[in-house]
Order: sequence, then C-alpha cells, then structure tokens
Amino acid sequence: MNHSQHMDALTWLGPRSMEMRSTQIPTLKDGEVLIRVSAAGICGSELSGYLGENSLRVPPLVMGHEASGQIVQVTAGNLHDGSQAREDVRVTFNPLVTCGICDRCRAGRSNLCRTRQIVGIHRPGAFAEYVAVPANLCYPLAATMSTSVAALTEPLACSVRAVSLSHVQPDQSLLILGAGPIGLFCLAAAKAQGIQNIVISDMSASRLEIARRWGAQATIQVGEQDLITTIQRLFPGGVDTVIDAVGLNATRAQAVQAVVPGGQVVFIGLHHESSPLEANYLVRQEVTISGSFSYTPTDFDHAFAYLEQGLLQADTDWLEERPLTAGPGAFAELVDGMVAATKIVLRVG
Repeated sequence: MNHSQHMDALTWLGPRSMEMRSTQIPTLKDGEVLIRVSAAGICGSELSGYLGENSLRVPPLVMGHEASGQIVQVTAGNLHDGSQAREDVRVTFNPLVTCGICDRCRAGRSNLCRTRQIVGIHRPGAFAEYVAVPANLCYPLAATMSTSVAALTEPLACSVRAVSLSHVQPDQSLLILGAGPIGLFCLAAAKAQGIQNIVISDMSASRLEIARRWGAQATIQVGEQDLITTIQRLFPGGVDTVIDAVGLNATRAQAVQAVVPGGQVVFIGLHHESSPLEANYLVRQEVTISGSFSYTPTDFDHAFAYLEQGLLQADTDWLEERPLTAGPGAFAELVDGMVAATKIVLRVG
C-alpha cells in the first residue's frame, strides 16, 4: 500500500478539547482490514464523551464508530475466510467487537458480550484517515449507496433494536420521546415494519417537522404542549408502547406515565446516570421496562437492508456534511445546541 506511516486523526484530548493530530496508521492484526475512511457520523454518546462525562472514553482518543470507506489492505487470513472483505471494496462496518464464546454471545445476546469492545471507545475509531476493523464485521456497499448513508447503519441498528424490544405490533400505538437521530431512526424503523400509529415528541419544532415528513401520525412540542395530556387526548388510556430516546429523569417518568397498564417501555437514551421512578406505580400497572443497548448482528443486518432499500436519504436538510478538519467546531457547536441539522457526518479526504 502506497502511503506514509502517519495519518491525520481528529483526537479528543479532554473535556471540550479536540484537535487534528498526526498519528500512526493502525497496524493490522490477523483477521483485520484497513479502511480508508470516507464518512463518519457524530453520535450523541460521543458528545457526552467530548464533555468528559463518559467514563468509558479515556483521552487521548480517536472516536468515531458510525463510518464507511474503502478497504485498502487485508491480512493474509482474510484471503481464505470466505468473507467479502477485499481490497478496493467500499464497506461500512459493525463497530461492536464481540468474543463469540461467552454465555451472552452463545445466548444470542452478543450486544451484551462479557468482553465487548467498541471501535472508537476501546480501540482507535474512524475520525481519521484510516481505521482497522475485523474483516467479518464489514458490509460491502452496493454501487448505488453513498458512503454517508452507509455510515448511518450503526445508529439505525440501535433504533431497530429499540423498536424490536418494544414488541410493538402493526395495530398498536408507539410514542417516541425525542426526535434526535435515534428517535427519528426509531420512527423510520417502526414505519418500515408497518407501524402506523406513531407519536413523537421533542422541544424542537424543526425536528418535529422532519418527523411529520417521515410519517409520524402526530407530534408533540414539549414546552408548548403537555405531553401526558396530549397523549390522553390522542390515545385515551395511554399508548401501547413507548421508546425514550432522550434519557432524562423527566422523559423516563413521562414514558412510564404515558403507557397503558401492562404496556412496554424501552429506555435507549443515556443522559441521566440514575433516575427516580414510581416503583409502586410500575408494580400496580404491571409496566415492563427494558433497556436497549446497541444491537445484535441481526439488528445490524436489518438496518443495512433498510438502507439498501432506500429507507434514509442523505440529501435532505436533516443531515449536514462537514470535512473532518471541521470536527472540533462541529463537536463544540453540537454540545452548545448551535447546529440546525439533526445529524452531522464528517467527510474524510
């Protein structure tokens, strides 16, 4: 491969401190491929990491786990493993690296692998010119799929998982709290599964306008309307299922109050570390609460298939592309609420 041994990488140095730095190009371990990164999305969890509020992320760190690019180097082991990881192939990748042999992996819950590692947290990520990932986690792209859309597979997979855990059925109602990327992707995933009665809430009128375009039956603008009162008007007695894609004390409490007795609530948002919940109410109403963490390979497969079918288009006002070198400013603007777009994807090279 014809390149120097150094690359530019967006490097997080500590709370609110991030800059472009020169670093070593990753050396491949057996079974890995080297990807020249094309696109890498900024995730909400990385914003809390950027602020120093996430104990898993330790500086200096190259983040970036929602990404796509082109394979430029493979290890000898890849040539005989039957995988489609070949040089020059454009791919996205599942950044969740699992062992495959622990009790959780064997139980089909590999997202809860005892020794899981995530690209961009436990190992260098994709906010760089190159990233190394296991070959068996790569998904080759059709010629028609843009690398920016492909980079959305990972967050969409998180949302596919949350919708799956809600057990919502086509004739049932779903309330999504939060119309950020994960909330909107939950809406898209639910619509793709034939769910019609979807309500979504957010403080932002512009995000709710996107949600209406994406097929939400109703929207609730928090601050202008009372959520529980509005839900009772739309669905007397409550909604069948709720996904909280925010994760604040207030939204978790609202999720529990908005659902029908015997209903299902899914928590995917991770803002507040701990939240008080009305436990006796949960008992008497027999409300089921489940957490939703990342995704299984099946969820990732479904998300990728949805994108291949054209579920999300990147050429609209909800997604903004910026060069990787603009990363420090993008992170600062996102945490300060200064970005009009719902999602920022950093373009590399």
